[in-house]
Amino acid sequence: MPLQLILSGEIIGAQEAYRIGLVNEVVPAADLIARSEAILKKLAANAPIAVKFSLEAVNKGLETSQGEGSLLEASYFGLCAATEDKKEGTTAFLEKRAPQFRGR
Repeated sequence: MPLQLILSGEIIGAQEAYRIGLVNEVVPAADLIARSEAILKKLAANAPIAVKFSLEAVNKGLETSQGEGSLLEASYFGLCAATEDKKEGTTAFLEKRAPQFRGR
């Protein structure tokens, strides 16, 4: 359906876009900025390296086979596991506090 929309230029409503999985959620226009900021705040609270590698794994994984994608994901996981941010995240969890990620 998304390819059909791209090629046809057909316009659909928000509820239809949600129904077909083109968008993750629908919010009233008046709430759009606040909801967007809430999502960004949640994403920004994560370790920057993990976010970066997650995006790379998804984007590069779309261009590979499932097996190659799994290997790519595993390699990024290994890189993340060796970071100071991973240690900080684990320590913060065990100490029941918010992590202070530094991007290292």
